[in-house]
Amino acid sequence: MNRTKKITQKFMSKTRKANAKLNGRSKPPYIAKADRMPIDVATDKVIGHVDDSLT
Repeated sequence: MNRTKKITQKFMSKTRKANAKLNGRSKPPYIAKADRMPIDVATDKVIGHVDDSLT
């Protein structure tokens, strides 16, 4: 590997890491099934209350 290629690889790796930190996560964090169940029940209740109030 020649010298210029090594230098450019180091700079590119640093810029890739910096860009990855700036972009943040592309997918939401995993929520366990046990934690999802109360959330689903709560949203169903809220949707039920909204439907009742609209009629």
